[in-house]
Amino acid sequence: MSARIAGIGTALPPQFEQQWLWDNVFRGHFGGSRVAGRMFDTAGVARRHSSTPPYELADAAGWSTEERMRRYAERAPALGLRAVRSALAAAGTDPDEIGLLAVATCTGYGTPGTDIELAGSLPLRADARRLLVGHMGCHAAIPALGAVADYVAAHGRPAVLLCVELTSLHVQPGTRDIDQAVVHALFSDAAAALVLHPGDSLGADAAPRPGASAATRPGLDAAPRPGADPAPRLRVVDVAARTDTARRGHMTWRVTDLGFRMGLSPEVPEALSEHVGPLVKDLLARHGLDRSEVAGWAVHPGGPRVLDAVAAGLDLGPDVLDPSRRVLAEHGNCSSATVLLVLDEILRAGPPAGPVVMLAFGPGLTLYAALLDT
Repeated sequence: MSARIAGIGTALPPQFEQQWLWDNVFRGHFGGSRVAGRMFDTAGVARRHSSTPPYELADAAGWSTEERMRRYAERAPALGLRAVRSALAAAGTDPDEIGLLAVATCTGYGTPGTDIELAGSLPLRADARRLLVGHMGCHAAIPALGAVADYVAAHGRPAVLLCVELTSLHVQPGTRDIDQAVVHALFSDAAAALVLHPGDSLGADAAPRPGASAATRPGLDAAPRPGADPAPRLRVVDVAARTDTARRGHMTWRVTDLGFRMGLSPEVPEALSEHVGPLVKDLLARHGLDRSEVAGWAVHPGGPRVLDAVAAGLDLGPDVLDPSRRVLAEHGNCSSATVLLVLDEILRAGPPAGPVVMLAFGPGLTLYAALLDT
């Protein structure tokens, strides 16, 4: 038995223009630094989302970690609930069918946490399992997907993966550090969810679940995608990882008294370019595939230089990563949720004509890849 993606749902806080955020919030935050201004101009972000209103962002840098976690607990469950309900509707699945809810996040913690809030709000059955994947960073969606797929394949029950990130809660005090200008120019808030079904119940000839109309099965927000197959139902074939511990200091996510602070070396793109080729080659080779057979690349848009490095490391054409660039431009870098936004962007164009490879990167220095296929 295998596991297949039966539905995708997203939820986004209010959206703000990148230039407006610079002019009204971050120009003063960075003391009018021209270098910081260039980072905002060249981040590849046109618009992004923030659950923290702009009038709060000016003061957020001085919030204690306790204050930030309190606000996460107030805001993340509602955003996550919207994404999960959308994914369930897309999959034609009722909450009481779910055997496992996995929540991936690196921006907020507490117990009872988001997973328990969702268990009560959906509601889930009392015997449903819950799994928290915490503080892994931007690549967390893929190992979490692997764990959820393993559960579905082993137990024959549907499961949900939710990635919910409120990066805006971690605005740091103003500084002249270039890496902090880059981080503040890129990161954004979002929630994205997948519903996975057992593979043998989602074959090409499978009938809809009783009570699930065509309008509630296709994809995001339960609305059919023009020209798309009503149910792509990609199978989770395999997951692979590659960690360069010698470069573990290149990307960090530290807990401080003033929230979580990201460290980002300018050498990250070079490291990713070095490792991404061997990672993907080994993953595909295990299944008798070649890079030329991949029909879609759902690559986490860590920034323009990251996407350029991945394209170079995989020898991809100039337009292949356009879905990732569009997500970066319209949503920013939403940490673990972002690669799911890219996957949704790809599926909205119609069913892929072959395998899809997901790629995401995070502290460690860690690369994760997933192979999906019909």
